[in-house]
Order: sequence, then structure tokens, then C-alpha cells
Amino acid sequence: MQNAENGIRINKFLSEAGICSRREADREIDAGNVRIGEKIAVTGDRVMPGEQVFFHDVPVQKEEEMILLVVNKPMGIVCTAEKREKNNIVDFIHYPKRIYPVGRLDKDSEGLLLMTNNGEIVNKMMRAGNMHEKEYVVTVNREVTDQFLHGMANGVPLKELGVTTRKCKVERLGKHQFKIILTQGLNRQIRRMCEYFGYRVTHLKRVRIMNIRLGDLKTGEYRKITDKEWKVLQELIKNSSNETVRFPK
Repeated sequence: MQNAENGIRINKFLSEAGICSRREADREIDAGNVRIGEKIAVTGDRVMPGEQVFFHDVPVQKEEEMILLVVNKPMGIVCTAEKREKNNIVDFIHYPKRIYPVGRLDKDSEGLLLMTNNGEIVNKMMRAGNMHEKEYVVTVNREVTDQFLHGMANGVPLKELGVTTRKCKVERLGKHQFKIILTQGLNRQIRRMCEYFGYRVTHLKRVRIMNIRLGDLKTGEYRKITDKEWKVLQELIKNSSNETVRFPK
């Protein structure tokens, strides 16, 4: 009998094959949609060299090409690979190879989204403990005051999530607009933070993830990451944990 330590965990196998993220793989495994040979896979199973994996009864062939796309997501598109969501980002992009989003961007928000077939990148970039920056430009319904900016920058209690946000960088851009740089990805975090101070977000756009900037990419369009961006990104994530990302509900 082979030593299980020589295998690769089934959720990691699926993410590295470009099927879905580890998180989504766990859901598919729990639903009984994954087989290793003739055996229905369960969470924690390992795939041994030479074993065939089936996803919804289709053999999984590992994608050798590493894909990382920079996307300018429009408002109204949902960051999911779930086909039951008619406005899912995968169908919207309609890329010829299987990819899925790196993290999330609210349906009502727009801007920079990364899409990939590499689950390790997803985990290293989006895990909050790795402290990687994401930058947003936010427009609100009231005048941006010094008091508001100070409050946003120094930790906001979000009782509905049971957490206080990390301190962050905030800068005024205009009478009703500011820039914020976060190292967290809490559910609707910026909107919840603004609501705490009596503000309502009227427009939210992500313009940067780590070293990758949206630039002049038009809404709804995408491009491949440049060699220079990829080289810098690899350096930034080389010491990052790749523990599976678990997003708050």
C-alpha cells in the first residue's frame, strides 16, 4: 500500500488542475461530484500518482499553462464560477480555458479582478494573514470629513461580522470621494465601514491588487498579466501561506 503522504489532497489536485478553487472543490466533494477511480471522493482524500480523477464524471486533465488574467469587472457581474448564477464572471469572460476568480468583488462594485487556473496563487494572494494590499476608490453620498477619514483608518467595529477592521490607509480624493487600501477581504467591508459612520457608498471601484493595477483597461475587458507583473508578484507571494482561503459568510 502506498504511503498517503506521497499523494496530493484532492481539493488541491482540482485547484491545480484549473477546475475550481479549493473552497469550491470542497463543496463539490461534499456533494459527491468527485471520484478518484471508481471511489467517490471524500474530504481529505489524496490522489496517488497514476490515479484518474473524475469531476462530474468527466476525467480531469491537468492544465499545464498557468493562466492569470487582469479583468475590469462591470457592476452587476457576480464573482463566482457557479453556473446557476446567470451573471457569473466565468460566462461573462467566456475564456476558452477553465479559470475562476481570485477572491471576490461585490456585484454592485466594479474594477480590478484577477482570474486564474492556479489555486495556489488564489490562496497566497487572498489569505488575509498574508497582509497583501488591495486599493479602492470610493464615492459616498456625503462630504468626506477629516473625522470620517480618521475613523475609517483606525479600525471600525462591524458587529454583524463580530470583528473590528484592521487599521488601514485612507486618503481624500475629492469632496465625496476617497481612496482606501485594505489588507482584509471581509464581506462588503468598505460598505459596512462607511455605514457605521452614517455614509452610503454610491460607487466603489477596485484599482489595485498588490503590484497589479487596473490602469486604463476598459470596463468588461481583460488582458493577460505581463511578464514584469508576474515576476514582481512571484517575489511578493514567495513567503506567503497557501492555506485554503475561507471567506466569511
